[in-house]
Amino acid sequence: MRASLIQIAVDPDESVKDRRVRAASLVVAQQGADLVVLPELWPVGAFAYTAFEAEAEPLEGPTHEVMAKAAAEAGTWLHAGSFVERAADGTLYNTSLVFSPQGERTAVYRKIHRFGFDRGEAVMMGAGEELVTVALPDTTLGLATCYDLRFPEQFRGLVDAGAETLVVAAGWPERRRAHWTLLAKARAVENQAYVLAVGTAGTHGGIQQAGHSIVVDPWGEVLAQAGADEEVLTVELDADKVRATREQFPALKDRRLGLAPPL
Repeated sequence: MRASLIQIAVDPDESVKDRRVRAASLVVAQQGADLVVLPELWPVGAFAYTAFEAEAEPLEGPTHEVMAKAAAEAGTWLHAGSFVERAADGTLYNTSLVFSPQGERTAVYRKIHRFGFDRGEAVMMGAGEELVTVALPDTTLGLATCYDLRFPEQFRGLVDAGAETLVVAAGWPERRRAHWTLLAKARAVENQAYVLAVGTAGTHGGIQQAGHSIVVDPWGEVLAQAGADEEVLTVELDADKVRATREQFPALKDRRLGLAPPL
């Protein structure tokens, strides 16, 4: 399975409309990939809190429209990163969308853990309540967004729901980049799953982004890692490796606490 992670740069001098068009062109350019992943809040920037209200859009708004078309044109599964959704009751959510190679929406995930410590996203947005998985032909994705990466119970829940590939769309700050890499590896090892973690490049809301999108295999080996600038990271994944790892080293069967063992 070929996966492409698009580490798009979020430049405050580029309009949201122009960045949608540019992101779509980057997706379409990945023809031949089985899965393409975009980062968190790439239309506006994860730390551009002052723009959230103005740039919020309905679920089936312009980002949904552009990304559905791009997925169909590329003929790929597309995790379209996340955008600021305005629900029918006016609540804002940090919402991710997944589209099939035919451009059909197959999943919606609202970020569960909001970052900000009683500021920013934590007070401006509602919290998602549902774990979301997506069955692809060769693997099952488990969806998470940025700050979720710090909460291992969410990922164990995704594994219990059948996830074999954990996808993390993020807008992670450079000053905590060491945690980004460490946690991506930890989530892979403890869940015996692939981790595909894609962040943004550039600076928005005055916060320099970490970039360094990363792909980790079920043994914790880094298969690929981007640099700090805009980049497309493409890697070949062995869909059978998760199952083989869990059979060869069946640690998940030895769980004593929390949710029931999935194997």
